[in-house]
Amino acid sequence: MIITSTEAQNNFGKYLRLVEQEDIIITKNGKKVARLVKFFDNDDCLIREGSSAYSHEGMRVSYEEFLKIARESENRYEYIDGEIYLLASPKFRHQKIVMELLIRFSSWFKGKKCQPLPSPLDVTLYKEGKPNVVQPDLLVICDQENIKEDDTYMGTPTLVVEILSESTRSKDLIKKLDLYLQSGVEEYWIVNPFSEEINIYWFKEKDIEKIITFKTGEKAASFAFPDLSIDVDGVFD
Repeated sequence: MIITSTEAQNNFGKYLRLVEQEDIIITKNGKKVARLVKFFDNDDCLIREGSSAYSHEGMRVSYEEFLKIARESENRYEYIDGEIYLLASPKFRHQKIVMELLIRFSSWFKGKKCQPLPSPLDVTLYKEGKPNVVQPDLLVICDQENIKEDDTYMGTPTLVVEILSESTRSKDLIKKLDLYLQSGVEEYWIVNPFSEEINIYWFKEKDIEKIITFKTGEKAASFAFPDLSIDVDGVFD
């Protein structure tokens, strides 16, 4: 997580709690100046899974360097705008929401051309001609001709879904929203477990055509697939 020095000063107690889950990078005037990390009493010398010292979190590298790091590491990463993001293990509720959505998507898309798939699956998207690599929580692909002989997918999903968490909220709402908009994705679902809402963005010609927020008691309806609708209550049950 990346925060400003002012935010760290005003909410220090909050970030002391959050550091149990992930390292906190502190910026000043737009530059990274410090890192707040969890203290280990007896095993400081151990390499802990997900530690930013060994995970390359926050590094700015070339696409080729990222591919090498990803190949050689057991961690899962995303690569957005030249920066590496570590993907932490998801929590129980996050995975339950993914499962609920996947069940409903799989039922609706059965026998159709397009296919829903869950993470982890590397998706390479181009923004201003530069490659980015992400792993959406759920995606729908309609261009299966872009599945290569080595079983990698090199196309552009029609629909992507991200479930917000404390560690990914800002990335999903800002970085990924812009990337999906610019790279040719048609529809972006942001599933918010905190407010129990689903925000659906419909992109057209690299612009936001429509945004609708669906709340409990309503059905989230797709723009790209007009007959696809999901009970919001069922997703957050």
